[in-house]
Amino acid sequence: MNHSPTALRRVDPRRPAIITPQGLRRIVLGSSEGERLASNAAHAPLTKPVRSAGPFSEITLVVTHPDRGALSDQARQVIAAAAILAAPHTEVVLAVLGPCHDDVAALGVDRVLVADGADGNAYLSAASVQWLQDLRRQLSPTRWLMADNGADGQLGRRFATRAGLPLAAGVAELTADNLRIPAGAGQDWQQPHAQVMLLAKGVASPQLPFLGLGVHGEAPRWPAVAEAGVEDLGVQTGDPATMALEEADFILAAGNGVTDLPLFHALAQALGAAVGASRVAVDDGRFARAQQVGATGKTVTASGYLAVGISGAVQHLQGIKDCRHVIAVNLDTSAPITRRADLTVVEDSRALMQAMLDLVRQHKEAP
Repeated sequence: MNHSPTALRRVDPRRPAIITPQGLRRIVLGSSEGERLASNAAHAPLTKPVRSAGPFSEITLVVTHPDRGALSDQARQVIAAAAILAAPHTEVVLAVLGPCHDDVAALGVDRVLVADGADGNAYLSAASVQWLQDLRRQLSPTRWLMADNGADGQLGRRFATRAGLPLAAGVAELTADNLRIPAGAGQDWQQPHAQVMLLAKGVASPQLPFLGLGVHGEAPRWPAVAEAGVEDLGVQTGDPATMALEEADFILAAGNGVTDLPLFHALAQALGAAVGASRVAVDDGRFARAQQVGATGKTVTASGYLAVGISGAVQHLQGIKDCRHVIAVNLDTSAPITRRADLTVVEDSRALMQAMLDLVRQHKEAP
């Protein structure tokens, strides 16, 4: 080791830093000043600037279906892509087919339009396309962005076909003027923007250094359009016991802290939840290998993940990184899963499961 006075001083990347209003991490030279600024930044709320206050002369319209009032991760990515590419004179408008309770300004949205009459549990493709046609006449958007998955992708294709607009699907990358679509065999398609673009997962990060205006506007009335030759039989819930964990919307997962298996399975049945488990609980034979969640098991994307008695090894946390809401039940407040959980309940797992089961049964028996 060189101890000479001329030796270069190493900079610790974990030294005190501040977060700028743009969301960037900045190391401040001088340890005492850095400590003071870092301490102030830790207690001061982070304020982000508004991307643009207008005036706006063109519109980028993002269309999506909410899930029980919340936007999906991929929808958030599409909104972020629209906001990042928007010029100062471009207004980012979000059209939501159903109630939306998210903070759209934090996502970069300047104006949100909600279709109040849309029913997410009904097959309304003709009415949805007609509503978008009405939006087109009202707003004349320059471009339309949607997620290329599920209902959003189907609606985008239907609308572009009906409206006669150029469509690009499976877009993996966007620049200011061009888009890229993977074509396979190491080749990509690159072309100018289409008027309707369906974006693949991961096209942009929803963590933006700015805000949108978040104004709520008036949307067109929901049209009364019948589906010719189509009978809507409604939505039927699948059997959680036979459903693959990757497709489950709600998962009850057990770890080493769960010892009362009959009670655990009774709670899962009462909640209508799919059953998952940590690797430790699988290795000792309490659960099947197909129920293991984690990097060496299944990666899940459930809306709700209730982890009972799971400490949260890094492999397990990798398997639940895309879950929307994670609730942890653990006696150890320093368990790694508590840092990932949206809500942590410090309680004995058996006592909590019994209390939950009693509440669920009372609710189902109530008139």
